Amino acid sequence: MSESASVAVREPSEKEIKLVIGASSAGTIFEWYDFFIYGTLAYILKDAFYDTDNETLGLLLVWSTFAVGFAFRPIGAILFGYLGDKLGRKYTFLVTVTLMGIATAGVGMIPTIETIGIAAPIIVILLRVIQGLALGGEYGGAAIYVAEHAPSEKRGFYTSFIQASVAGGFVLSIAVVLTCRYLIPADDFAAWGWRVPFLLSIILLVISLWMRLMLSESPVFQAMKAEGKIASNPFKESFTYPGNKKRIFVALFGVTGILTTIWYTAFFSGMSFLRGPMHVDDLTVELILFFSGLIAMSFYIFIGKWSDTVGRKKPIMIGAVLTLFLLFPAFWGMGSLANPGLERAAQQTPIVVQGSQCTTDPFAEMFNREQTECGKVLETLTAAGVPYKVEPATDLRLLAGGEDVTLEQEWFEDGTARNAGIRNALGEYGFDFSKQQPAVANILGIVAILLGLGMLSALTYGSVAALLSEMFPPTIRYSSMSIPYHIGAGYLGGFLPLIAGVIVASTGNIYSGLWYTWVVVAFGIVVLWWGIPDGPPKDFADEHG
Repeated sequence: MSESASVAVREPSEKEIKLVIGASSAGTIFEWYDFFIYGTLAYILKDAFYDTDNETLGLLLVWSTFAVGFAFRPIGAILFGYLGDKLGRKYTFLVTVTLMGIATAGVGMIPTIETIGIAAPIIVILLRVIQGLALGGEYGGAAIYVAEHAPSEKRGFYTSFIQASVAGGFVLSIAVVLTCRYLIPADDFAAWGWRVPFLLSIILLVISLWMRLMLSESPVFQAMKAEGKIASNPFKESFTYPGNKKRIFVALFGVTGILTTIWYTAFFSGMSFLRGPMHVDDLTVELILFFSGLIAMSFYIFIGKWSDTVGRKKPIMIGAVLTLFLLFPAFWGMGSLANPGLERAAQQTPIVVQGSQCTTDPFAEMFNREQTECGKVLETLTAAGVPYKVEPATDLRLLAGGEDVTLEQEWFEDGTARNAGIRNALGEYGFDFSKQQPAVANILGIVAILLGLGMLSALTYGSVAALLSEMFPPTIRYSSMSIPYHIGAGYLGGFLPLIAGVIVASTGNIYSGLWYTWVVVAFGIVVLWWGIPDGPPKDFADEHG
């Protein structure tokens, strides 16, 4: 099972293994629920905690705060990885789940920016820092804990429940929002009801602690402790252990970089795309994502079990390569199904913007920079999901099918008036910016596409807990696995909504943000091909002796 095999490692019973998987998975679902509920409610939080009438900037600010949590995940990985390798797996992830629950509930208690001003977003950022630190220690602890209980021939299958639990946290966040929407009137939900999903974290925390306190320490850690093989400095040894620098590099770019960008593109970018430029009704989007995510959870378990037979590399490579070919067509297909009228109007009545200095600065308002008038027009068109072509000219003109659209001067002083004015004007040319309720057949098509993206995510994610556990020596496994995973997930994945949003805002092409995912995955394929061996799974002790 490990290089600690010289000490008799007690084999857990079938009942113990079921408890280990159940408690670890439930805790992981709750902890990721805490982390994802912020992203699920981003469209409301931008009004609660940020004072701007710029819709694009508001969302970018929310995604910036969302990214802050991810930025601190590597620090949490270092801190809790050290504790996990020194003190044990069980008690370390008891601490992480407690921190996460308290921080999440705290978000639900913060007064809005109208009440306490700039202090509101500052407090949110501080709580996101705590969430990021906690999550940096959670995933590695839960994954290793299950992996070190599992027999080698079933390690992919058993750990796949942890992988499915990450998606489960996202599904649970949507389920709670849907329930709150059903029980709380829409106006009340926007005013105060959004706090309920955050406060619910207290109940989930109690359940998670109760389940995890019933667990015993990992048998591998117990064996290492009995033999006196506990690492003296896990962080340092993670970079000095023979061959570990290469393994960390491969885990970062060849494994985590691929899985995390595909996952966030499939679910978070999919949600933002439907809710934002496609103007699909919020409740409809949440139902689509809920059922798609719920079904997709089973894919991770299937792939994890399959990897016990074919090896860990093959599923990841298949999923990554398919992503390069299917990513853009998948979103093009969703766009045509979600809002066919918008696409049809854009084809029949092409939009052209003529003027000088026609570039957008998405953070102009935030840094007190002056956005050009042409840039303001482009910003409105991008937020509305309207494709356009820019032509250099002396005077600013907005053309719809070759006809001039009148731009009132007061629109350039008031972002809300500009957005409403341009949308109303384009409405006369067939552009429909009202909330969309796609036909049932179209909704089923969108679900099918999201399930396809979910399968790509499962292929690149389902076997990863087993793979990363097998890549690193037990004495420094918690640290060595957590550091690259959370650097990759924290920066390559966590910043994806923000980076993709900036790319879209800067280019005006609602699909251009997908290039970020494409490039990260393409690079990851090269690293994966070079750094992960083919063939059936091998434990670290078997492969490295």
